[in-house]
Amino acid sequence: MTKTKKLALAGVLVAIGVLGSTFHIPLGAARLSPVQHLVNVLAGVFLGPWYALGAAFATSVLRVSLGLGSLLAFPGSMCGAFLCGFLYGKTEKMAWAFWGEVLGTGLLGALLAYPVAQLFLGKTMALTVLVPSFGLSTLAGAGISVLFLQALAKTDTLKRMQKEAE
Repeated sequence: MTKTKKLALAGVLVAIGVLGSTFHIPLGAARLSPVQHLVNVLAGVFLGPWYALGAAFATSVLRVSLGLGSLLAFPGSMCGAFLCGFLYGKTEKMAWAFWGEVLGTGLLGALLAYPVAQLFLGKTMALTVLVPSFGLSTLAGAGISVLFLQALAKTDTLKRMQKEAE
């Protein structure tokens, strides 16, 4: 896949992530967005870790700028997108893409969100709030993405799309 095609697909995924942020679950300073996790897995599988990271960053910038997300969107989405793409790239297994997003966002992202919440948002949020809330959000979005990708795999569309990405 050429850089132009990768950027175009990343742009489409960013748009889906931003539009999908209109559906969110408010929880304290966080706005949980399962659609972001769906986008992270799709970006990780189709574009790899670095483009997935860039798409997550761009989505977070737009979400925060438009009031559709908080600064907590940055550590969560970026860790999950990168780890998803990295693990999928190493294994080419959908399960590893799923767990990369869940562990990257649900655990690493939540841990990194803790100081962000305190330093930049003035919120004292316990890790006992951040880890479960990030975890639930990412389980939902990553789960939906795997179901979507499995449906594509059944029709060989996933293989055709991945061949073009090479």
